[in-house]
Amino acid sequence: MGVAKITSEAARYYSYREKILAEGISLLLNASERLKEYDEQTIERLGDIAYWLLPYAPGYAGKLLIVIYRTLWKLVNKDEKKLNVISLEELEKIINEMKQKI
Repeated sequence: MGVAKITSEAARYYSYREKILAEGISLLLNASERLKEYDEQTIERLGDIAYWLLPYAPGYAGKLLIVIYRTLWKLVNKDEKKLNVISLEELEKIINEMKQKI
């Protein structure tokens, strides 16, 4: 009891997606506490991360990510931009790199 074994490919993907989404949101939360300490490039990159999380975020979380990336970009006087969708693996790498700065 209390042990879950992920057996299907779909379940593995879902679990991985949830892990990356949680790490990304945690990164944004931690960064929001010290936003004044960061340069414009870092703030813009945080907005980019929120944008890249959007395709993987269901429901209200996704709607809030739109608010977050628009706000972060406006903070550094950037116009809204269109970025390519990136894979979860790429996003995980970017989030881990940003964790080193935050």
